[in-house]
This record gives sequence, structure tokens and C-alpha cells, in this order.
Amino acid sequence: MTGNIRYDNQVFVITGAGNGLGKQYAKFFAARGAKVVVNDLGGSFNGNDAGGKGTARVADAVVQEIKDAGGIAVANYDSVQQGEKIIKTAIDNFGTVHVLINNAGILRDITLRNMKDADWDIIMDVHVHGTMKTTRAAWPFFKKQRYGRIINTSSTSGLFGNFGQSNYAAAKVAVVGFTETLAKEGAKYNIYSNALAPGAASRLTQTVWPPEMMEAMRPDFVVPLVGVLAHDSCKENGSIFEAAAGHYDKIRWERSKGFLARADESLSADVILNNFSKIKDFTDADHPTQPADMTSFIEKASKLPPSQANNTISLKGRVALVTGGGSGLGRSYALYLAKLGAKVAVVDVKNADKVAQEIVDAGGDAYGVTLSVEAGEEVVHATVARFHQLDIVVNNAGQIRDKAFQNMTEEQWHAVMNVHLRSTYRITRAAWPIFLKQRFGRVVNIASTSGIYGNFGQANYATAKAGIVGFTKTIAREGLKYNVLVNVVAPTAGTDMTRSVWPEEQVQALKPDYVAPLVGLLCSDKAPVNGQIFEAGAGWFGMTRWQRARGVDFEHAKGVPAVEAVASAFNEICNFDNGQADNPETPEEGSKYTTGNVMKNPKLAGLIKQENRAERQQRSKAASKL
Repeated sequence: MTGNIRYDNQVFVITGAGNGLGKQYAKFFAARGAKVVVNDLGGSFNGNDAGGKGTARVADAVVQEIKDAGGIAVANYDSVQQGEKIIKTAIDNFGTVHVLINNAGILRDITLRNMKDADWDIIMDVHVHGTMKTTRAAWPFFKKQRYGRIINTSSTSGLFGNFGQSNYAAAKVAVVGFTETLAKEGAKYNIYSNALAPGAASRLTQTVWPPEMMEAMRPDFVVPLVGVLAHDSCKENGSIFEAAAGHYDKIRWERSKGFLARADESLSADVILNNFSKIKDFTDADHPTQPADMTSFIEKASKLPPSQANNTISLKGRVALVTGGGSGLGRSYALYLAKLGAKVAVVDVKNADKVAQEIVDAGGDAYGVTLSVEAGEEVVHATVARFHQLDIVVNNAGQIRDKAFQNMTEEQWHAVMNVHLRSTYRITRAAWPIFLKQRFGRVVNIASTSGIYGNFGQANYATAKAGIVGFTKTIAREGLKYNVLVNVVAPTAGTDMTRSVWPEEQVQALKPDYVAPLVGLLCSDKAPVNGQIFEAGAGWFGMTRWQRARGVDFEHAKGVPAVEAVASAFNEICNFDNGQADNPETPEEGSKYTTGNVMKNPKLAGLIKQENRAERQQRSKAASKL
């Protein structure tokens, strides 16, 4: 990408473009030759509309700015949930669409304890379902012309978790899983999709950020990286980037080599605990874009001797709720937790009573709950009514409705999203007050490698399972001081869902029983971690985390860098091999390079330090009220 970067005659659709980042995107691309659809649902300003009467919308104001500068733009006022109407505006006015920037967003910050379904649903509607709707409407045009660029907006609040934002975090990591899947499905059509976690002042932050921070985090600083990713010469695909205040970097997955044991009855929670240092050892780690090769683990595990360990991990006196417990992985989890001594509520619309009876016949205590997991409170109430207690939740229920993205129906999308992601939220939220009051709780959320890495034909499933990761990262922070630990397991196992696509011998070699001991450990008093992601199958257990390139800092005091300068630095922005890559785990660690870059600006450093002290105090007070 050399010379003067332009986008002549390309059609851009930008959602949420009436203010903040979206507005800056629209003005930038229009100034460099693009035809822009400026979408924004609401908001108005004091001025006249196109007819000279009343109050005009913010999208109109942005369009007028672009036209006054000699550019080409039209406004659209539809919600992103009506994405087909937004794309139709592009088609009606310009004949096609080349680039889609899904930028629209809202906040409904509240702790899980106080969250209502409406707080969850509105965030999902805008950030996740809206992103899907606009993208699906644009996809046929991208495929037909064999060209498209998609930039979906994620957030560091999702990547690292942020107190009081479990809905937002879930949505923003869901967008990552969606993006990774689009990248896999679109590559052969020259459709490239990337996710961006921007840090920028906006109408969402103006009520909580002081003027100095608003100036330091001007949205203009994010634009140059988006300019690079949206250009036809950029071949980056399926990646995640951060951009804020003149700092730009890339983020990718990192997976430990892990621990491998013989996959037989000798594999236990104690064996995993005794070898946990191997699981979390990231020496010579992989940086995958797909699941681990289980076939190699099957062969290696079969040659290992039986494991040796004392049976010290016990769940006696605990009550566990396992969703999707009627078959497959859920059944194995329920049986194993019962084996460790827990009383188990087996939740499933099919076979719940059958599995509960298996546990009773083996000398345990179990109860079948034949309710849909979508009835979260009812499921938890039924469990407590039977056992008068609840200590453990394993959110495992699921279904698949696989279909290439272009052919996926809304019913297929929402059915999978509701069972996997929304039900995980609803079950956990119903159990949460119990856990906080008794100052003990364990939650294991079952995700999938399809969510972590994306998977062709599983845009719905990948999106939902990735969202579970973001949800987990945040509620793990909210629960920690109450001894409520929350982790994610992404299993690979032969189940009824995989039997239709795997050979039977592979299904048998990857029995769910070989994942269950990890779940047992994470449900116990000896759970060694909180807010972490694990992959497991065939006797192998690995840990997965983010890795971030050091990236590039442009001097903040010199203002917004040119897109050409960012393009020239792009290889270094993506450089993980210079010995400076790190593994941020918290929002504070996630923002350290951005903060550091701002603090190099002598005009802002002193003011920011003063405001940071006040902001910390304000955040502390606000958190106590959430």
C-alpha cells in the first residue's frame, strides 16, 4: 500500500455515523473519494431538515458536512436491526456496496446481580444482531462482485472483561467470533473481515470522561488504521486490532502446549490439578487460527501409562446444576460431578430423568429438571426447591443449526443464540444472588473452539460461543471477591451433535468422559484459576489467552497520523516476533500503551494525572452503586 491512499468510487456503509467514530469514518472516506451511506438511528440537532422545516437528524448534518466539502453521501435513519434497509439505501443510491463498517453501539452498564433481561437484550440487538443483519444484507453483493471489506467493532471491555459490563462484553466478543467466521467463509470471494477494539471519545463517554480525556482520545486517532483495513490492497483477514490515541496493535490467540494424559478411567480431576502447571505453561506456545489436532493426541495418549493420583477433590455437600445434561457432554459432566459427591440437577428437555436415575442407581442424589434453559429463573428455582441449595452451575446446553452465512435464516440465527448465549446469561443471573449471599459459587461455561477461532458454516454458533467468553471474563471479575469463580471450557468431544459429521471411531476416541475431569476441578473448592479459557479433548488440556503485539506509537502531540504513515507501519503493528509481545488480562493492562502514549504529550500529561485520581474515586463510588 503505497502512495496517496484513496477509495474513489467505492461505496461505504457506516452504521452509527452521526457522531463520534462513525462520523469521523464517514468524513474521512468521503474526503478520499468514497461514496458514503451515513447511518444513524436517532439524535437531532438544532437546525433545519432537508425541507427547511423542523429538526434535522444527526445523519443529515454529517451528510451536509461531506457535501459542503465536495464529497458524496446520503443519510439513512434505520436501526441496525433493519440492516436490509440500510444496505438498500446504498443499492438504491449507488448501485452496490464495497465496504461495511459496523460501528453502531449503545451501553447499558449494570452488574449481573442487577441486570434485567431488557438490559441484556437491547445490547445484543444493537451490537450483535444488528451487526449480523447489516452484514447479511451486504453479503450477496460482496459475493457477486467478488469483493468486500467488513470491519466490525469490538471492545477491550469484552476482550479483557470489565466490571459492570457483562452484556456489553459478551456482545463485543461475540462480534469477534462472528468476524472470524466471516473471514473463513468470505476469503475465497475476496471478502475480508476484521474486528477493531477502538478507544475513542464519543457520546457514550462524554458523560463520564473529563474534557482532557475527551481531547486525548479523539476518535480521529482511530480512523487511520480503519483506513488501512478498508483499502482494497489490504489482505488482512480474520484479525483483531486495537487503536486509540495514536497507538495501534494487533491481538491474536495464544494456546499452551498443555498436558496430555491417557484417556481412560484413571484420568481424574486430581490428575489435572497435579499437572496444572503444564496446562498453564505457555513456553513455546502455539498461535492458532483453528482447534488443536485431536487425532495426534488420540494416538499419543493411547501410548501413555494410566495416570496416578490421590482422590482428594470432593464435591460432597455441594449442589450442582448442569444444563443440557440429558446426553453427550452434559451427561458426562453430571455423572462426574455426582461421582465427586455433588447432588445434581440434570436439566434437559429430553432424558433429564433418565440421567438423574443413572446417578441415583450408582448411589448418588440427582433430580431431573425437564425445562428449557431459556426459562433460567424457573430452572434455578426448581433446583433450589429440590435441594434447598445451589453451589455450582455448568452451562452446557446447546444445539447447532449449521448453514453457510448467506443461507442462514433469522430463525436459525436466533435459535442458536438464545440457547447458547442468552440462556447462559439467564441461568447464571438467576443463580448469582445465591452465590453472592453464601460467598461461594462455581460457574463453568461451555464454549467452543468454533467460537474462539471461527468456523465455516457456523456464524450463529461461533458468535454465541465467543460471546460466552466475553460474558465469563466480566462476571469472573464481579464474582471474585465473593469467592465466585467463573471459567470457560471449549471441549472437543464425540457427541450426538458431532456424530453426524465425524466417523464413529473418532467419536468413540473423543468420549465426553475425557473432558469431564477438568470441569470437575473447576467446580471444586480447589479450582486454581478464575476467568480463564481452556480447550480439552482426548485426554489433552490446554489453556488459551490473548497475545498482543507491541504495535506502534505515533507521537500524540503531533496529532493524528496520516493513513499513509499507518500503512507504512502496518507490518510493525502486526509484529509479534520482536520480543515485546505481551498478554494483557485486565482492562488496565489492555490500555497501558494507549495511556503511555497520551502521557508522553506534555500538554495533557499533568491534566490527565489529576483527572485520573478524580476518575478513580468516581469509579469507585459508581461501582458501589451498581
